[in-house]
Amino acid sequence: MGKKTTKGKKKSVRDPYGLPVIRTHVGAADLGSRFHMVCIPTGEDRQQTLRSFGTTTPQLQKLVDWLNSEKIESLAMESTYLYWIPLYEMLERAGIEAVLVNARHVRNVPGCKTDPKDSRWLQLLHSVGLLKGSFRPGPEICQWRALTRQSGKLVEARTRAVQWMQKSLDQMNIAVHRAVTDLTGVTGLSIIRAIVAGERDPLVLARLRDKRCRKSEAEIAEYLQGTWFEEHLFNLERALEDFDHYERQIVRYEVEIQRVIEKITPDEREDQTAPQHPKADKQKAMKRRGEECLRQLLWRFSGVDLTRIDGIRASAAQTILSELGLDLSSFPNEDHFVSWLRICPPSHTSAGKRVKKPNGNGSSRLSAVFRMAALSVRHADCSLGARYRRMARRKSAKTAVLEGARTIAKLVFRMLRYGQDYVDEGVTAYENRFQQRRLKGLINTAEQMGYVLVPKENAA
Repeated sequence: MGKKTTKGKKKSVRDPYGLPVIRTHVGAADLGSRFHMVCIPTGEDRQQTLRSFGTTTPQLQKLVDWLNSEKIESLAMESTYLYWIPLYEMLERAGIEAVLVNARHVRNVPGCKTDPKDSRWLQLLHSVGLLKGSFRPGPEICQWRALTRQSGKLVEARTRAVQWMQKSLDQMNIAVHRAVTDLTGVTGLSIIRAIVAGERDPLVLARLRDKRCRKSEAEIAEYLQGTWFEEHLFNLERALEDFDHYERQIVRYEVEIQRVIEKITPDEREDQTAPQHPKADKQKAMKRRGEECLRQLLWRFSGVDLTRIDGIRASAAQTILSELGLDLSSFPNEDHFVSWLRICPPSHTSAGKRVKKPNGNGSSRLSAVFRMAALSVRHADCSLGARYRRMARRKSAKTAVLEGARTIAKLVFRMLRYGQDYVDEGVTAYENRFQQRRLKGLINTAEQMGYVLVPKENAA
């Protein structure tokens, strides 16, 4: 028998799994670079209706007006490159809930994968409550975050310019990095600018040393005798121009970031000063690096001082606050938070079977900040440092970094979500607490085996 054709007949969209519809006034959109395919329920029977809209601003405005006319409360969309950002922001301004869905969670579309089927599938999953939106802070925090991320890219570009200067100096056998500690410090930059200006006498270059340098002029001059080839001098001059350009751009971004933070700072803390830092050495170091002003600014905005946690500097605290904001209600508890950050022990099994290693969906920027904070306390005289060293002895340095990053992330979550302040208990208190736990475990093991532990002095 031949196959029956259904050409010309209108197919009704049904729930293939018989799931109850929880939300009736929700839609979905499959996003692209040239057009967006949108699916929403319309009419009294709430049947799925498809429409295609362009990606220009007038077309997006027509899309939003259509959603408002159909009384759509929420729209789910895949996080496709950057195409979702303009539509997401327009939906926020229109008062429509925008749910940003990870494409990896909804890729199992039945049948042939097309844009209409993708949008229908998304709308079906959204209506039965099976989609969970990605974390995204409010518009004001997103503005701060965009500036901070771009400023971080400029810092990376400035670092590449410093590496190019270092390469040109090495090719001319000029060891400025051995004569001074920091190539971009006062002495290092003064010597490089003098070389670019045409100075070749090592004794004259050595006189540019700062008075705080440990090496004498004669010692520095020995490192400043080079070959002075023209091609390397030209590369050095171009790298110095790039460095100065990025330096000016970073300063402009810092001014703009400060203006944005001051705009979102609560009025009651505008003129207040952050409490004294519990560790005087760390506060002196922040003042020496010029981070004390940023610390005060972040405290006025958040009401908590994240730099009290060992390993977190003012720049790291700015990255954390710009990525998260102050509203962490999207995370039920700290375990969900560290799972989103992907700094929890991975699980590569499902139903007892080995599965492929997941790529993850969390924030790589924040996880990198917490890992760097954990690594920076490995030699510190604090409880976090003692925890790192104990874990490194028992497991490995890699495991210690992961464990330390998870601990610091939980401390940050408690400070931002519940306002709990961090107080370092110190190395001695941490070691004593660890020894007490260890002794309790030995006593329990001995009792299970029918023995009683007796101290040496009592046994004698």
